[in-house]
Amino acid sequence: MTLPSRDILCARARHWAPILTAYTQRHWKWLTFLIWIVIAIVMVATRWPAVHWLVLSDTDDNIRYVQVKDWLAGQGWYDLRQYRLDPPGGANIHWSRLVDIPIAGLILFFRAFVDQGLADRLACGIAPLLPLLLLMLSLGFIGRRLAGPNGWLLAVLAPLAAQMGLGMYAPMRIDHHGWQLALAVTMLAGVIDGNRLRGGLMAGISSALSIAIGMEMIVYLAAGGGLIALRWVFRPGAERRMLPYGLSLAGATSLCYVLFASYANRAMVCDAISPIWVAVFGAAGAGMVILSIAPLRNWPARLAAGALVGGAVAAFFYLNWPQCLTPYQISPELQRLWLANIREAKPITAQAQSMVVPLLAVPAAGLIGLLWALWDARRDSERLWAWATVGAMMVFSTALLFWQLRAGPAAQLLAIPPAAWAAHRLIAAILTGTRRVRIAAGVGVALLAAIACAYPLYPQLVKLYQEATGSKPKPWRPSAIARTDAIKKANGRCRTLPALEVLDQLPPATIFTMVDLGPRLIATTHHSAIAGPYHRNGATILDMHHAYDGPADGFRTIAAKHHATYLLACPNFPEGTIYQSRSPRGFYAGLMRGTIPNWLVPVTLKTGMTLPYQLYRINYSAPGGEKVAEKR
Repeated sequence: MTLPSRDILCARARHWAPILTAYTQRHWKWLTFLIWIVIAIVMVATRWPAVHWLVLSDTDDNIRYVQVKDWLAGQGWYDLRQYRLDPPGGANIHWSRLVDIPIAGLILFFRAFVDQGLADRLACGIAPLLPLLLLMLSLGFIGRRLAGPNGWLLAVLAPLAAQMGLGMYAPMRIDHHGWQLALAVTMLAGVIDGNRLRGGLMAGISSALSIAIGMEMIVYLAAGGGLIALRWVFRPGAERRMLPYGLSLAGATSLCYVLFASYANRAMVCDAISPIWVAVFGAAGAGMVILSIAPLRNWPARLAAGALVGGAVAAFFYLNWPQCLTPYQISPELQRLWLANIREAKPITAQAQSMVVPLLAVPAAGLIGLLWALWDARRDSERLWAWATVGAMMVFSTALLFWQLRAGPAAQLLAIPPAAWAAHRLIAAILTGTRRVRIAAGVGVALLAAIACAYPLYPQLVKLYQEATGSKPKPWRPSAIARTDAIKKANGRCRTLPALEVLDQLPPATIFTMVDLGPRLIATTHHSAIAGPYHRNGATILDMHHAYDGPADGFRTIAAKHHATYLLACPNFPEGTIYQSRSPRGFYAGLMRGTIPNWLVPVTLKTGMTLPYQLYRINYSAPGGEKVAEKR
């Protein structure tokens, strides 16, 4: 059999290339959907053990799961209190039902075919992938706008290189952050859309939906709105975007408040959609509508009018609700004892280098791509403005890393458009450039590929560098290694479904345990806990810190206040190490040393496994003060 010659193959390629290009340009949305299906199947398959064992590792994922189950069991649409945290009054949860809807829908769908337990697991595995589709479509839209009709593919695939951002969409990550990130990128797509009416509506509605979910992305949404207003100042005709944006932002925010604001959020609260934000965004939207229809014919007049309206909205906000300028309304003591110990609330400068370098790899590639794109678009004012808009959002999100690590996923995902554009241009240069251009472009593609693999590559590169230079760090002491391993082991084992399900041998009761373990406890058992890491319940969180930090005599009083029947202690649990270090003479430190008050009665559970925790019944009738050493 004779193989086709090179000339014949090239001729066939030249024949089919334009046909294939035209097809992908016309059907890029459906092709993105097919790519998403493949990615979703792979992600669920690779994380199937986590799906099977209901590994909801984050506290918010566990509470979201419990909230959805309670809603399906009959709890009211607007009642978002979690009654199994600090019963009987319950804990005030500031979320909305918007994110609950797809999870509940998937649970009900799968329950028609499989048992309830498997239906819940499948729903939790698939639900996080739904906002990933929205993210991919939005990135593809931006890629087409900035890189041309063929610019969508690399932008759609690029989230696979942003491991911290992609982690928000991993199976079992059912919290709301994935939706908020996707909606922020959708908002950005609307800001730069060439179709101004569609872009204004897209930006306004996606912003309102994000606000309905939570206030975490409000600074990004405000920046997007500010860029729309700034474009109106300097570009005649931009009112055709700002008018629908203002109308849709105000209208959709008001509608979302009616549909999703819980009973607790009907009060003047700052951390969720409430009358405060309906008034603020309503005023901002109305101001934009007025500015859009005002007969202002030159940019100085528009700048002055915009500054006047913006200042009036800002003054209205500040004079009425100045407390909302801070992200959390918590006491200094709670800030010191609790929030200051949360890793994601610390800046990137306080993080380990092994995390910082891979995290910043994508934003660094995005910055290089941005500078190149700005130079490339210097003679095209529309493209230059679009790139400046994307760049402003990217630089802003990266700068926020120096405030809190939680900005990491946004910094990575918002850096994708310029990084993907640079990759697109380099690949085009390889295919069409001269020999020297192809070599240079190949080096650039190799560098971007290394950046895309920064997470697995970085540890290996560090190891090779240390071996080549002989600059290996001083090894840890064996005791430090053992302690670190014990903490990691306890953090994993104490959260596992098999270990916690054993507790269901006991009648439902309130169990006093760690703040960070409470949500997992109520998600996997029929018991109640005292608290979870939610700032609206600061008084309860402080009670728990006081109970663990204080003397043994004071613990039982606090436990009685919260109607606790049992105490569950997990040795070496990360949160517990804070109490031990901070209060070496406190109740928890003594408990870990084996000094057990006589009013704590060990509870034996029937199981063939070695349980990673210790369970005690709190005997309120026993005399207080006496302590006995635990027998080992």
